Amino acid sequence: MAQDPRQQAFLALQAIAHGGFADEVLAKILQQDLSEPDKRLTTELVYGSVRRQRTLDALIDQLGKKQSDRQPPNLRLILHLGLYQLRYLTQVPPSAAVNTSVELAKNNGFAGLSGVVNGILRQYIRLSASELASDPLQLPTDPIQRLAVLHSYPDWIVEVWQAQFGLENAEKLCDWMNQPPRIDLRVNILRASVDQVEAAMQAVGVLVERSPVLPQALRLVNHAGAIRNLPGFEEGWWMVQDWSAQLVSHCVNPLPGETVIDACAAPGGKATHLAELMGDRGVVWACDKTQSRLKKVQQNCDRLGLQSVQIETADSRTLTQFTDQADRVLVDAPCSGLGTLHRHADARWRQTPATVQGLATLQAELLDQAATWVKPLGRLIYATCTLHPTENENQIEHFLITHPDWKLQPIVNLPGSKFVSSEGWIKVLPHQHSMDGFFMAQLSR
Repeated sequence: MAQDPRQQAFLALQAIAHGGFADEVLAKILQQDLSEPDKRLTTELVYGSVRRQRTLDALIDQLGKKQSDRQPPNLRLILHLGLYQLRYLTQVPPSAAVNTSVELAKNNGFAGLSGVVNGILRQYIRLSASELASDPLQLPTDPIQRLAVLHSYPDWIVEVWQAQFGLENAEKLCDWMNQPPRIDLRVNILRASVDQVEAAMQAVGVLVERSPVLPQALRLVNHAGAIRNLPGFEEGWWMVQDWSAQLVSHCVNPLPGETVIDACAAPGGKATHLAELMGDRGVVWACDKTQSRLKKVQQNCDRLGLQSVQIETADSRTLTQFTDQADRVLVDAPCSGLGTLHRHADARWRQTPATVQGLATLQAELLDQAATWVKPLGRLIYATCTLHPTENENQIEHFLITHPDWKLQPIVNLPGSKFVSSEGWIKVLPHQHSMDGFFMAQLSR
């Protein structure tokens, strides 16, 4: 018997509220007996409700003041689902959003509070239709809090972006990070051409667009369903990888026959790209401290047909056997992921200023050790998928102060020059470049 997508979304939100990671929880939920349209709706409801949590909570608090003491946490999750459909989904009729939410309450132990659900959702509909109030959401007057409530972020993230980019660009970033993520492919040029992959996709009705600057990059325009069912997956013609992540390997610019070390390699997107750019000649050391994640690196290498990637299970902060061995070293460091919040619905609620400081310490330790691996005249490339200066610009400036024999090296041979800042590092801004947010810097002795 097929499962109801709203019930499955409610179960997922419960698990996430108890500490589960949204991606992992949803993956298990989608194993239920759901049609493809119901899987898409479940995914939208779960990710959307988690992303928009602060906005939805503000609405509940404003619309349900009289019932605030009668809203147990799980009832609030049902209200999240109902209000998300009313506010953000045009394909769901308002009556359906209300009725299904009321039924959810009745079917999950809240029959006595189903009237509260009905009243709050119908009040939202009435206020939305009123000419006197175009939006039922009442926003704070403080500009940071206004953006944070409107777009559903913690205040501190908006503050970080406002300080770097100004309020207008901070709002554009907030809006961009709430959009569904795009799916990008990196064509494995050792097994297929971009023309070949594009033609194969079009033959099955999947439209793609090419990157204006990245030679191996395609973006899926209209795909729905399992990625592994697309043509060329089993043959190793391509790998899923965001355009910004592809840009990192071009910054490394490895040459055939070189020794390259990827200090934080799992699950292997950049390590395999480096091997492809080297024509699978030379060696790419893929290092990571988690053996289970390194299995994914090996699986990707096997599917892509790559032989030059060697796997090393270890904490890169303690690896000493690579001293003065590498032509290029990539530290694609663990980070707060503020450039990829659209891909990880719950990340904005998991990260805090304290976790950023902890990550910055880890990043500095990784850079310190990785620098010892670089040959004279070699290159050290530092990259993150965050937009936080503590993890990016400040990290590089600290490294240069504590390593006076090193300098920031301009990045050349890069596809396109629009990403290079006046300081010499690279910052990809999603709302300007239509790619994940990334930071990259190249260092040399």
